[in-house]
Amino acid sequence: MTDDLKLPECMRLLPVETMGVIKRLEWYARKRKSGSLTGRHRSPEKGSSVEFAEHRQYSPGDDPKNLDWKVMGKSDRQIIRQYVEETNLRATIAVDVSGSMDFTGDHAATINGQPLSKLNYAKHLAAAIAYLFIKQGDGAGLITFDKTIRSFIQSASRPSQIQRILEELYNAAPGEESELSSVLHSVAERIPGRGLVILISDFFDDPKNIVEALHHFDFRNHELVVIHLLAEEELTFPFKSFQRFQDLEGIEPLLKIDPQAVRNAYLEKLRTFIAQIDAACGRMRADYVSVNTSTPLETSLLSYLANRK
Repeated sequence: MTDDLKLPECMRLLPVETMGVIKRLEWYARKRKSGSLTGRHRSPEKGSSVEFAEHRQYSPGDDPKNLDWKVMGKSDRQIIRQYVEETNLRATIAVDVSGSMDFTGDHAATINGQPLSKLNYAKHLAAAIAYLFIKQGDGAGLITFDKTIRSFIQSASRPSQIQRILEELYNAAPGEESELSSVLHSVAERIPGRGLVILISDFFDDPKNIVEALHHFDFRNHELVVIHLLAEEELTFPFKSFQRFQDLEGIEPLLKIDPQAVRNAYLEKLRTFIAQIDAACGRMRADYVSVNTSTPLETSLLSYLANRK
C-alpha cells in the first residue's frame, strides 16, 4: 500500500496542485489583531517589538531598558518608549453549505478530473486557506452554515487543527435553504475577539439584509473578506431554449422558464446585486472577491493573494 493510500480521505481537499501553490503564498493581516505569538501581524497591544508606538510616563514595574534617555535628557520626567507588538492572526473561515451551493455548472473547474460544485469548490478553497494560515503559524477555525450554524471549530494554530477542519469540510453535505443574513448575525456573535473572518458563499439573499449583516462583523472590529462564489451559468445565464429550473433549496417546485424572455432582467438584477455587495465592502474596507467556479482553484488563490499583497 502506498503512502497516499494511507492518508485520510479528507486530505483529498488538499491535492498536490493546491499544495504546490500554498507553499509559495503568505497571508498578511491589514488590521491590528489580538494574539499570543510573535509574527507578521500587528497587535492592538503595546509591548516589546521593533515598531515605535508612543511615549508615556514611567510607572513602577516598567522595564528600565525602555526608558528613552534622549527625551529624558531634555526634561525632568522619566519617559518610556512603547512599541506595537507583532502577533499571530486568528482567522475563521465561514462556509455556506446551503442547498444552492450544490450547483455544478457545465464549465466548472475540475480537481482530479471531477467537476466542482460551488460547495466542493468552497470546501477546497477553505481547506487551502486554513492550511495556509496554520503553515505560517497563525490560527484557523471553521464555521459551516445554512439557515443555522451547522458546525463550529474555534480558531487554533496547533498542527492537528488542519485535520479537524478538513474532516468537517469533507463530511459537510448540502443542507437546507439558507437564511443568510440572519445566520451571518449569529456567526458574527459566535466568533470571539477581533480577528479575520472569511465568508465563502453565493450570497443568495436580499442584498440590503446582507449588507446589514456584514456591518455586524465590522462593528465587532473583524477584518472581513467576502468571497462571492458563483458558477459561470449564474454569471452569464447562457441558456437559450425553453428550460426547467430546479430550486436546489426546495422552496419552489420545478419552474418552466423561457430564458430569452428573462435573461436581460436577470443579468441586470445580478449586476445590481453584485454592485451593492461590492460597494458595501468598499465602505467597510473589507475585501470583496468574486470567484467564478470555472476558474481553477490555484488561479483564484494566486490572483487574490497577489493583489492583496
